[in-house]
Amino acid sequence: MDPNSAQRETESSEKKIETLQSELAAEKDRYLRLATDFNNFRKRTTREMERRAAAQKDAFIRELLPVIDNLERALSAEATSSVEQLHQGVQITLQQLYQLLRRHRIEPEESLGRPFDPQIHEAVMTRHDRSRPDHIILEVIERGYLRGDELFRPAKVVVNDLSTLDT
Repeated sequence: MDPNSAQRETESSEKKIETLQSELAAEKDRYLRLATDFNNFRKRTTREMERRAAAQKDAFIRELLPVIDNLERALSAEATSSVEQLHQGVQITLQQLYQLLRRHRIEPEESLGRPFDPQIHEAVMTRHDRSRPDHIILEVIERGYLRGDELFRPAKVVVNDLSTLDT
């Protein structure tokens, strides 16, 4: 082997090593910058999500405040107000609450007189009423609510159970 060719080969290998080390350093720097950028993006996204959630809560509370105002006015009304007037005030306030729920796509689910469905009802009690069909909801203890087609809260109901009656 020629000493000059060995020296050229060594110089060529050293240049390749330097080039590879330089490329490695550049890639490492690029990786660190990308990792930092991603971390900053994640932090920004988290802050934005928290800001949006807080804004949604604030908006909901602002919608709820007039209802609270009406309840406070009803309670501060003179004791001479009739039961009918009080009932009417509560009815109006309840309608305001239903409107507020509708604006948030939440609708009450009508259960009374319908067949019991464990997907949307929670049976809290049973009764025996021979004049009504078996497994029919006789009473709604707490109304259920839907958000679109999804269950938001199950209705707590009393179900007719004729299976335990003596025949």
